[in-house]
Amino acid sequence: MDFTYDDEQVALRDAVRGLATRAYGDFEQRRRVVAEDPGFSEKVWTQLAEMGLLGLPFPEEVGGVGAGPVEVGIVAAELGRVLAPEPFLTSVVLAGGLVAAAGTPEQQADVLGRLSAGEAVLAFAHHEPWGSPGPAARWSPTATTVTASDPDGTWLLGGVKEPVAHGLRADLLVVSAALPAGGTGLFLVPGDGPGVSRTGYSTYDGGRAARVAFDGAPAIRLGAPGVDQSATIVAAAAQARVAACHEALGAMEVALSATTDYLRTRKQFGVPLATFQSLTFRAADMYVSLEMARSATLWAAMVLASGDRERAAEAASRAGLQVSRSGRHIGQEAIQLHGGIAMTAEYLVGNLTARLTALDHLLGDGHHHLTTLAAGVGDYGALDPLTGRGSKEEHA
Repeated sequence: MDFTYDDEQVALRDAVRGLATRAYGDFEQRRRVVAEDPGFSEKVWTQLAEMGLLGLPFPEEVGGVGAGPVEVGIVAAELGRVLAPEPFLTSVVLAGGLVAAAGTPEQQADVLGRLSAGEAVLAFAHHEPWGSPGPAARWSPTATTVTASDPDGTWLLGGVKEPVAHGLRADLLVVSAALPAGGTGLFLVPGDGPGVSRTGYSTYDGGRAARVAFDGAPAIRLGAPGVDQSATIVAAAAQARVAACHEALGAMEVALSATTDYLRTRKQFGVPLATFQSLTFRAADMYVSLEMARSATLWAAMVLASGDRERAAEAASRAGLQVSRSGRHIGQEAIQLHGGIAMTAEYLVGNLTARLTALDHLLGDGHHHLTTLAAGVGDYGALDPLTGRGSKEEHA
């Protein structure tokens, strides 16, 4: 399996890296941006649009570029390297992906056209607060407590969504809601529309989220009526999960690089820390974790690019599980090997670890993916107890 980027992909990576480095190569600049609302730079958001990155995954006929999951992953990884706070993952890949998958041609042209041009920020309002009645299963593709009704031919939403990433800044919300006849529908709701109240707050990784309450809020049904969109949500989440894995790869690369630089330059007892073999072994283990995460993520992106929708969700979970484990290992080791300075908010490594943790919980953590994959073990006829790999074909 060839993981090498072609010339166009290398050019895309270099162009995004140049923009990201100019914007946030100075970590103090990033700290200043996230300290103020909306938690990201509108100027950088516009520059991303001018480069065509906000329309990267969408068809050309609706204002996009028509690129695939590998190119999306390249962009996500470069943004992850500098902890860029712009909502590329949640607004473009996740919310935009839902509109691309479920929307009518008219809805796609309108919403994705504005998103690609940088004229609108989207947010996916799906998670429901703990303590709500119903199954309340985290990362479930279905909506439970937010309901939709159409008493007089106009769809109305009621209930609360939280947390909604960048929900306060969003111009347009893509909302999941339980349908009267059963199943989960997707709806478009203006962020400042009637019946919508939003309470924004900062998250521990420097991002923004909001509690969004709907009280008879008028909504536009996304796509054809009568369709349960749960499978669409699963597919869009898989796309976003692989992009999140790429973003985590970028953060892990920088955490490892910062750690090895520190070991080479920081002295104890008159010699560099890298002199102590036990510390170099720990850095080597971090490198192994990074490469395992990279292999799983690139493989998952290639599965998505193949168009095999049946394998996409499983591939995303496999990558998500490995990235969860690698991110936790690399983040914790980077903090420990840096000593006390890594725990300060002013230092890069602690912020990288916070972002890795946030990405881990965005669309399902390692325990969630392990549980999901374990539930399908019976589908395999042969399972290698050491690698955990099997073959459905063998079972058939």
